[in-house]
Amino acid sequence: MVRGKVQLQRIEDKSSRQVCFSKRKRGLLKKAKELSVLCDVEMAVIIFSSTGKLFEFCSGNRHVLNSAPFHSKHAFNFVSFFHF
Repeated sequence: MVRGKVQLQRIEDKSSRQVCFSKRKRGLLKKAKELSVLCDVEMAVIIFSSTGKLFEFCSGNRHVLNSAPFHSKHAFNFVSFFHF
């Protein structure tokens, strides 16, 4: 059975939007972990919810953000943060 194309648009119902966010966040973090293990790469994923709550994943021993000093509205230079 083939699914049709899904139109990407904001979910208007707040409860449905929160459920979708939680499920997709969990899936994204799981995929990041799988990719880091399968391909032996270091990964970092940072997610800010609509309320500004921080969620993160970092492979390896490094912690991307120890104490969330950044707000989701602020610009952040990831290249200089990771010292590439």
